[in-house]
Amino acid sequence: MRAIPLLTLLLSGWFVVPAHADQAQDWLTRLGQAEQKQSFQGTFVYERNGSFSTHNIWHRVQDGKVRERLIQLDGSAQEVVRIDGHTQCVSGNLMAGLGDTSNSTARALDPQKLKNWYDLAVIGKSRVAGRPAVIVSLTPRDQHRYGFELHLDQETGLPLKSLLIDDKGRLLERFQFTRLDPATVPTDSDLQPGADCKAVKLDSDKASAVKDARVWHSDWLPPGFELTSSTTRKDPETKSQVNSLLYDDGLARFSVFLEPLSGSGTTDTRTQLGPTAAVSRRLSTPQGEMMVTVVGEIPIGTAERIALSMRTDATATQQ
Repeated sequence: MRAIPLLTLLLSGWFVVPAHADQAQDWLTRLGQAEQKQSFQGTFVYERNGSFSTHNIWHRVQDGKVRERLIQLDGSAQEVVRIDGHTQCVSGNLMAGLGDTSNSTARALDPQKLKNWYDLAVIGKSRVAGRPAVIVSLTPRDQHRYGFELHLDQETGLPLKSLLIDDKGRLLERFQFTRLDPATVPTDSDLQPGADCKAVKLDSDKASAVKDARVWHSDWLPPGFELTSSTTRKDPETKSQVNSLLYDDGLARFSVFLEPLSGSGTTDTRTQLGPTAAVSRRLSTPQGEMMVTVVGEIPIGTAERIALSMRTDATATQQ
């Protein structure tokens, strides 16, 4: 779960105030610092694609390390434990979705960078989980990313609520605390993984993996998106090497996966589940046929253009 997708509903008593970009930048700076300095525990709800889930979270900052544990309270048991943004173990259905994110470290928000791609503004006040909040909006300057609305705790700067909104103003994703306790520091027992939480293993030859993955690049990227990590892993079923590239603009993220095709049965796909776009396209390279898959919380048209723009260095050399 991301530092977490963000925006609106169930607001009461909030009022409009002048929209000041400088104030918004100050609040985003506080948000970035809060998650690296403030311990807390609480309960939040997560909504996307018409489904809801409830989670407990323990977040402890101690001795320069940020340790976090999340447990889903409804449906099948699911758990994630992270240290400094690195996934240590996962359980339940999260294993497939989060197993490859162990290298995705926490990022500090950079308002100076974000203001190049989003209009930043303080647009009001609200009350979430019984706590006063300030509402900060991030409106995209182009069609290649979604908008965010953040309800930040006035006392700590932590995100009490976040909404992810498309270009038509429709809610795509919501994260909202129902209980937040920043005064109680989680104990070692609170942060102890359950018996079903399976350790995430890293590639043994990490340096080689990064080198292999970086053979790939995109001829086109949405403005502001940069490559932040690249790895290679072996698919346990096909035994083939899967390259993965992670890009972000300082807030939004998407991943690109590239895998050799061994047969002709694989077809192009194009799906949208709530805010998440997933586009797969066949690509001919000097090394053979590849399947390129782009997954992320970006508009599906943007994901498709990225998929069609992927190249190997060998391809670029021959062109």
